[in-house]
Amino acid sequence: MEFLDYASLKFLWWAIIGILWIGFAVTVGFDLGIAMMLRFVGRTDAERRVAINAVAPHWDGNQVWLVLAAGALFAAWPNVYATAFSGMYLAMMILLFALIGRPPAFDYRSKLEGSKWRNAWDWVLVTTGFVPPLIFGVAMGNLFLGLPFKFDEYMRSTWDGGFLDLLHPFAILSGLLAIAMFLMQGATYLMVRSDAEVYKRSQRVVDGSATVVLMLFAGLGIWITFGIEGMRIVTGGEAGGVANPTLKTVEVVAGGWTDNYSKYPLMLIAPILGFVGAAAALILSKAGRAATAFWGSSLSIIGIILTAGFSLFPFIMPSSLNPNHSFTAWDAVGSELTLTVSFFAAIVFVPIIIIYTSWCYKKMWGPHTVESIEENSHNLY
Repeated sequence: MEFLDYASLKFLWWAIIGILWIGFAVTVGFDLGIAMMLRFVGRTDAERRVAINAVAPHWDGNQVWLVLAAGALFAAWPNVYATAFSGMYLAMMILLFALIGRPPAFDYRSKLEGSKWRNAWDWVLVTTGFVPPLIFGVAMGNLFLGLPFKFDEYMRSTWDGGFLDLLHPFAILSGLLAIAMFLMQGATYLMVRSDAEVYKRSQRVVDGSATVVLMLFAGLGIWITFGIEGMRIVTGGEAGGVANPTLKTVEVVAGGWTDNYSKYPLMLIAPILGFVGAAAALILSKAGRAATAFWGSSLSIIGIILTAGFSLFPFIMPSSLNPNHSFTAWDAVGSELTLTVSFFAAIVFVPIIIIYTSWCYKKMWGPHTVESIEENSHNLY
């Protein structure tokens, strides 16, 4: 099949991995967002249980998107997986422990009646809600700055930098944008799944977080355009070339990360969607239209992630030590056989996961109230 030649497979896997990360951000975004604002939206134990039970049937299923995305990285872009996970090992371990802390916090929080016990687990949820989006956002910000790796003559990657080197002001602002995005997503979702005081407080979170998303997204866009040098492939690095990241020449130029928008004007849909979605979430939440505000928030997240992907394309993981060794969608991939087998697995199983997940949401939908929590105290989180 002509559409499954090596070059096409490389592009398809760039798109598939992007879709998986978008699925992760949209779904895990609202359960992490609710965890982050748990102590604000819930002033009493029953109100906090309303927030927790809004995501209780789905939070663990949402993690499937993270597993799929990480597995896809390993299968399709093995060198990216190996270089990134080894170079940012400490950040990955912090992320892992944050994710490990979430299941016992959900499961054990309401097992005992004591306020100290429940408050302690509440703060575990709050903390483990903040950490993942911060790390993912900082990591994304560092892609625009370039990561400190290169290859030697034996194609062994070396990393010249530590954890603190990742905390560049631009990367930190990217992390804050991710936090604001997830807060917006969690607050709009909780508006749909709650009422009374929890609803009103969630509405206030939407107001603040959506405003911050608009400001940070605009500010980071200006910074990328005028304050950060981007990369451009000069020679080599063709889509149908061999999977060797060292066989190309890359130049570093001012405004390089905006090149694609002049080449492919349709890509401008992504940043427009990021702004319009956040503005819609802000306006619609004020109007009390919770469901459409949630879809506005989701579209904003999709637009922001697509903006990052379109700006970098075809780069996946730029190198600050040797730009010629940067990973791109054309040279970071596995073998043609690996991409082909993995592609057919993806087109079978990803739709199954989407259908099953949608069915779960349909069957377990409906708002939670303080009264319903008190009536079913022993059956709920």
